[in-house]
Amino acid sequence: MHYTLHQLNLLVRDVIETDLADEYWVQAELADCRESHGHCYMELIEKDERGNTPIARASAKCWRSSWNMIRPYFERQTGQPLRAGMKVLLLVHAQFHEAFGFSWIVTDIDPTYTLGDLAKRRQDIIRQLKDEGVFDMQRDLTLSPFAKRIAVISAEQAAGYGDFCHQLANNDYGFPFSVRLFPAVMQGEQTEQSIILALNQVYASVRDGGDGAFDCVVIIRGGGATSDLSGFDTLPLAENVAQFPIPIVTGIGHERDESVLDMVAYTHVKTPTAAAALLIDNLAQTLRRIEEAQTRLTLSVNNSISNMKTRLQKLSTLIPTLAVHQLSNARHRMDLLESRLPMTLERMLMERRHQLMQIETTLKGFDPQLLLSRGYSITLHEGHAVTDASMLSPGDELETRVAKGVIYSKVLVPDN
Repeated sequence: MHYTLHQLNLLVRDVIETDLADEYWVQAELADCRESHGHCYMELIEKDERGNTPIARASAKCWRSSWNMIRPYFERQTGQPLRAGMKVLLLVHAQFHEAFGFSWIVTDIDPTYTLGDLAKRRQDIIRQLKDEGVFDMQRDLTLSPFAKRIAVISAEQAAGYGDFCHQLANNDYGFPFSVRLFPAVMQGEQTEQSIILALNQVYASVRDGGDGAFDCVVIIRGGGATSDLSGFDTLPLAENVAQFPIPIVTGIGHERDESVLDMVAYTHVKTPTAAAALLIDNLAQTLRRIEEAQTRLTLSVNNSISNMKTRLQKLSTLIPTLAVHQLSNARHRMDLLESRLPMTLERMLMERRHQLMQIETTLKGFDPQLLLSRGYSITLHEGHAVTDASMLSPGDELETRVAKGVIYSKVLVPDN
């Protein structure tokens, strides 16, 4: 006897509906949680307590009729929406559909069972990074405006790496980028150590200089389930990225995903192509600034030339007017001088006459005849006034003049 697939699935449905007719409270971690058309779709996982590897996985659905009541109550009680990383306690019953397979149908969520181990571990890591003072170190760095030498950490055959390189190579501006791959495992338990090893290789290349001098590091990974991102939420990896000496750009998740690695990186984007777009835009902004500076410089030079031409034209227009104005002023000054000349000459002559009269008065005061009339006398020897008797000799003839008359005498004995 044989069954068609549809018959076999109907048989499975009957068994499940008969043997799993009850509802069950199940503890699980949300690896993914999303809404669509009012329904909530969940990916449930359970991890090995000694590691980080999922040991059980299942899909669950909360239909719109239940979700519209569960969601507001859960968010009101916990203060946050249901999201990946939470550990939840769900009331479920089994459902098997012959066309769509098996699912757990969620009819209630216990809000007192809050964040799961994964989210708590993330919070602990973030808290420790902040306590160490390294959480924001990458943000203190500066991405070069000419960044084009890129170190990439990615799986070698990953589609995301190919998309990243293709977008850089075919950018609309024709910017030349230099890309060097440092291969690493990007999912699973080896993620942490593999990326740290790649970072060490990049650092060694940067330290040695030469062709290994990079402007930034890009860590990229394509899509995948949120549970596969757990390797990016480890303390050693976050510490290595936070303290790396050149900017690190991450593009390791989808729209809803953000890892601890994203939080400590210089900046993060959602996809590898978005990382390529960021680098292209960085150079495009630099080009725009250069072009704007060139435009401003050209405009400034042109304005200066235009202003100089305008000034020269004004000067050439003003020169004849200025010359006529200066000639008119010169003629006016000459007319003034000509009209003032007689008065000036008369004033000068009067001043000179006054000076002569003062000199004449002064000279009259020194007239010898005037002195003689006052009782003084003047003794002359050979026509010169005698002022020193020791200069005379016996027999010298002297002439003494008084106010009225002259007395003649002869030196007998000189005065010693």
